[in-house]
Amino acid sequence: MYPQLRLKQNRTASLANRHPWVFSGALEQIPNGLTDGDLVSIVDGAGTTAAVGTYAAHSLISVRIFHFGPAEIDKAWIGKRIAEAHRRRLLLGFGAPDLTGYRVVFGESDLLPGIVIDRYGDVFVVQLATTGAERFRQAIVDCLVEQFSPVAVYERSDLPSRDEERLPAVTGLLYGRMPETVEFREYGRVCIADVAGGQKTGFFLDQRDLRQEVARIAAGRRAVDLFSNMGACALAALSGGAASVHCVDSSEHALTQCANHAVINGLDSSRLTTETADVFQWIAARSAPEYDLIMLDPPALIKSRRHYEAGRKGYHFLNRAALRLLNDGGILVTSSCSAFFTEEDLAVTLRRGADQAEVELSLLKTIRQSPDHPLSFHFPEAAYLKAFVCLVSR
Repeated sequence: MYPQLRLKQNRTASLANRHPWVFSGALEQIPNGLTDGDLVSIVDGAGTTAAVGTYAAHSLISVRIFHFGPAEIDKAWIGKRIAEAHRRRLLLGFGAPDLTGYRVVFGESDLLPGIVIDRYGDVFVVQLATTGAERFRQAIVDCLVEQFSPVAVYERSDLPSRDEERLPAVTGLLYGRMPETVEFREYGRVCIADVAGGQKTGFFLDQRDLRQEVARIAAGRRAVDLFSNMGACALAALSGGAASVHCVDSSEHALTQCANHAVINGLDSSRLTTETADVFQWIAARSAPEYDLIMLDPPALIKSRRHYEAGRKGYHFLNRAALRLLNDGGILVTSSCSAFFTEEDLAVTLRRGADQAEVELSLLKTIRQSPDHPLSFHFPEAAYLKAFVCLVSR
C-alpha cells in the first residue's frame, strides 16, 4: 500500500521492542521519490509489513511509527487513536468538573508521533512537531470537532524541534472562535491558559502533580516562586494557605497573568508580590535565609547533549543558591524538564549543592510529569520531567 523501507539485518531490535523511532542509519536504500511526510511501510526480511509510519528526509529519525503491523493511516484511524487516548485520560479522572485542563494526546506515548493535543475546557490546542504529523492537520481538527464539539481549535506548532525538519513555525486558529479568556479548572482552582502567546500550548499542564504537592505543604509558609511564569505554582501555594508568595520571572506579561490568577480565584492579593527580574541575577544577589518554601522550575537548560555541561552548571548554581535562602525547616521544590538531565543528575546536583550551602537535605517526595503525559514501556524518551521535594535542616 505504501512505499517499502527495509531495516538492515543488524538493526531490527528496536522495532522488535516496539520503539516508535527508526533512525536513518538503520535503513537500507531509500526508494526514489519519497518526500517528507510520506507514509511508508517498514518490512521484514520476508517482505511482511512490520510497521507503518511517516518518513522524514532531513531528520536523524527517518521514520516515526504510527502502527506496528499493516494499517491504513487515515482520518478514521487518527480519530480512533484520539478517542482511545482520551478514554485513558477519563480513567485517570481528567475531564471531571474540577479538572478540565489536560493533555489529550502525548505524541509517541499515544502512538500519534509528533502530535500533541491539549484541552483547556472547550478550547483545544494542537501542536505538530514533524512533517508527518502535519499531513494529518485537517484530519485532527475534524476528529476533534466530531468527538468534542469544541468552541475553538488553535495551533501552536512553534517548537524549536521543527527546525530539524526545516519546518517554519505555524500558529493560528484552525476552527471556531477563540474566547477572550481561556479558563479551565485544576482541582477547584480557576486557571488561565495563554494559548496564543504563552509557553508550550499556553500552560504547564505537566506540573499539575507538583502544584498539588505545593498546595498541600504551603500553609503558613513564606514562599518564593522562581521562574514563576504565569504563577500556577504561586496560585497553588496561596490556595494552600501560604503566608506570602513572591513571584520572580523575566516576563512582565506573565507576571500580570500571575496577579490575575489570584484575583479570579478570590485570594487575598496582599499575600502576593511580583518582581520582573533575571532569576540568575536575582538569586545571586541574595545569600541569607529568608524563605520557608522555594519553588524552582527553570526552563530547560539542556536542550541537546552538547549543552549538557553548561546546563548542569546552571542547575547547580540555581539549586545551591536556593538552598542558602531557606530557613531551618524550609522546603525546596525543585524540578528539571530537560530530558538530557536525568533524575540521578538532579540528585547529584542537590547533594553537592547542600554540601556547599552547608545544610542537611532530606528527600520528602519525588514527582514526575502528570499522568496525562504518560510514560511508555516502549519509549523511555517520553520521560523528561523530574522534581524533588526536599526538607532543609540547619
